[in-house]
Formats: sequence, structure tokens, C-alpha cells
Amino acid sequence: MGKILITDFYLYRWRHTIGYGIIVAVLAIFLLFVGQTVPGAISKEEMDSVVNASSIGIRLHDTLAITNAPYYVLQKFSIDLFGVTALGIKMPSLIIAFITSIGAVLLLRRWFRPNVAILATLLLVTTVEFLFLAQSGTPTIMFIALSVWLLLTATQVTNKDVSHPDVWKALFFITAGISLYTPLSLYLLIAIISAALLHPHVRFVLKQMSQSTLALYSMLMVILLAPLAYFIYIRPELALELMGMPTSWPPDIFHNGAQLIHRYFDFITPSTTQLISPVFDPVRLILVALGTWQLARTHYNARSYTIATWLVLLIPVLLINPDYSSITFVPFLILMASGIYFILRSWYGLFPLNPYARVVGLLPLIVLVGGLVLTSIDRYTYNYQYGPTALQYLSQDSKLLTAELAATKTPTLIVVAKDELRFYQIMSKQVSERQKISLIVTDNPERHFNTTQTAIVSKKAQASFNSQVPQKIITTSRAADADRFYVYKNNG
Repeated sequence: MGKILITDFYLYRWRHTIGYGIIVAVLAIFLLFVGQTVPGAISKEEMDSVVNASSIGIRLHDTLAITNAPYYVLQKFSIDLFGVTALGIKMPSLIIAFITSIGAVLLLRRWFRPNVAILATLLLVTTVEFLFLAQSGTPTIMFIALSVWLLLTATQVTNKDVSHPDVWKALFFITAGISLYTPLSLYLLIAIISAALLHPHVRFVLKQMSQSTLALYSMLMVILLAPLAYFIYIRPELALELMGMPTSWPPDIFHNGAQLIHRYFDFITPSTTQLISPVFDPVRLILVALGTWQLARTHYNARSYTIATWLVLLIPVLLINPDYSSITFVPFLILMASGIYFILRSWYGLFPLNPYARVVGLLPLIVLVGGLVLTSIDRYTYNYQYGPTALQYLSQDSKLLTAELAATKTPTLIVVAKDELRFYQIMSKQVSERQKISLIVTDNPERHFNTTQTAIVSKKAQASFNSQVPQKIITTSRAADADRFYVYKNNG
């Protein structure tokens, strides 16, 4: 009777397909979960994003002269479709996060073994930072998405065995053109171009390609960048914003450096912003450290050269403007995958011909990754449902107001603070059109109070109504200041 090898099992033959299927299923569940339930609120940055998106007009060219214009165009379409709701605000980011994850799987599978790609992608889609940015209706997710797809398409352009090479070439130049509308993407392009010009293998592969084809695709990129050139012409400061330059100068380098250290290495002090810190847990940082060691050992290949050049370009920019620190997520992901690869290769090197030892070595790593996935999900869920530090930056006010207006049939005055005015004007306009009721939004109640039967006043604007007794107080259970809106009736 012959020996039964593990490679003879049916499930073993389909292990990678099953792994990728699990990733897609987990990702879909996570995105639906975080998009609708956790944190189930919106931030001030999301409100500002809604204002930017709603202000965009194709014929008003100056409204497009802003960073991340492609994202705001998508968000404007989403808001027109779903309204100023959590789904309408967050839908572009959820879709982009899903596309990013697919790109990450393909990129990691191209650069590493399939088992490494599966484990590293699971760590990606369950990282607290990724989950938060995936549900945040702001353009920050674009940093991660464009970085992943730029690296993937650039890798496929130089891959001789790839199917449909012209499609990948076109995707690279299209992605490169769109990426330049997003801050800091220029530095990754510089790193990729540096690898293409200076690395011998990449340079050799590019020389074998049809130069006329590359020139044709380059023209496609130029066409995509023509509007950006015009926007910079009418608003020159846009160029500095795309390069990541801060609005105030000179920057406080030491304070910014302390911020970055707190974000990545402070495991004692709780987070003081809506994005909980540290971004990575200690085990993930150990994998990043191992990946950095592996990167140093293989500095001669194009992958290591590109990542090292990219990080070198980003470090001074982040010290000048730490608000863009999310751009480090993708290089850290690749270093994490490289760390996993280092562990597996070291173990397989001890037992090169023993398939059972290889499986036994993989099981502890699977347990480790599984533990990281579960603890990361728990950390995300706990902090954005019960954590007072993160929740103070998130608000359910728009949801509470929408629910109150749904039961309103009479003309209503909505009084808000000056910094809330534009967002609530946009939201109330859509509610008014859908419910066929008259809504007036103002930060000056004296003009309009006597023209409506009901006034709903936000907490920020309530000081102007202190002399009156509210008929109703709208509250939330998710904030220390639970009173969010005051409802007054005009008896005059």
C-alpha cells in the first residue's frame, strides 16, 4: 500500500482558491458591517467632504481645482443617488476599499507566494486603520487604493508572462494620471520611475517593449492630466497641496515627529484623535521589522528598490505634514508580507524535503494571523462603539435630525452654528424635496422664527434660545453631551 501524501488531498489542491474565497467573503462582510453599524456615525471631516462634493460643478471649473477631485465627483454621484445619509456619504470609500483589497491580493501574489499573499491580505483587511478608512466618507482611502494599483500595474507592465499586457499598460498610465490628483502620489511615481531608469533588469525589460506603444499610452496619461494642469494654472497653491506641503510655515518638525511616534509606537497612552493609536499592534510591527530586514538583504531587486526609494521620499514629507501618515500603510503592508515570507522561508529551509514539517510550521503562523485578525476586529469594534476618545469625534446628529424631520409635516426652521450651516443646508434640501415640506436652514434665527411653526435648534446654536422652554429635546446615547437638538414651537 503506497504512502498517502498531503498533496493528494482534494482540498490541498484548491487551498489557494479557498483562501482567496474566504478573503473576499470576509471583506464583503466587514465592509457591510463597518459601513452601516460601526461606528454608525459621521465625523466633521465627512461633513466637510459632503460640502466639497456638493459644491462641485462641471461648468464651474474653479470648484474642481481641489485635491482628490475624482473622489469628490464619485461622492457627489453617491449623494445624489442615496441622499445625505451614512450610505450615500460612505459608499464611494466602501467600493474603493473593496477594489483596493482585490488589488492587494493580486499585488502580493505577484511579489510573494500565494500562501503569503493570503495571510498578508487577511491582515490588511482587518487592520484598524483600513477598516476605519474604508467606512470613512473622506478621500483618505484614495492614498491606499492608488498606491496599491500603481504598484500592481507597474509590476504587471514589466511581467513578460502576464496575459493581456496592453491592458495592464493602459491601466498603469490611467492609474498614474488619476493618482496625481491625490496628494503624495507623485512620490510613488518618482520611486517607480527611478526603478525603471536605474534598475538593470527593469531597464532591460522596458527596452524590449514597443516604444511607439508606450508613447501612445503616455499620451493617454497626458490627456488625463490636462485638466489638472489647468486647475493648477487657475489656482497655483493646488500644486503645493498635492505635494503634501502644510498650510502654515515653518512646520514644527519635533512636534510632528512626536506625533508620528505616538501614532505607531505609543502602546500606553490612549488615542487622542478619531483614528485610534497606535495604528499597528506590536506583533504587526515585529513583522514589519522582519520585512525591513528582508528588504535590506534583497536591496538588489526592483521591489526592494522601489519600496526603499518611496519611504526615503516620504519621511521628510511626513515630518513636514504628519496629517498624511496614512500613505505609509501600503509600504508597511508590503513589509509585513515580507516579514511573513521571511518566517516561512526560514522554516522551510530547515525541512526542504519534508512536506509534513512544512505544514506543521504553517499551522502556528495561521494561529498567529487568526489571533491578530480577531483581536484587531475586537479592538476596532470596541473603540468605535464604546471608546470615549474616538467617539467624541463622531456624531449621529444628522441621523437624529433626519428621523425627526421624517415625522414633520409642517414648515420647519432648522437653526445651526455657522460651521454646520453648509452641511445641513445640503441635507435639508434633499429631505425637503423628498418629503415635500418647507425647510429653512439658518444660523440667524431672528429672521425666520416667526415664519414657521417649529424650530429645531442644534446644541451649538442653542444659546440664542436660552430664554425659551423647548417642547422636546432630541438626545443620543453615544456622547457625553447627550442633548443634540432642541425643538421649539412658535405659539405666536
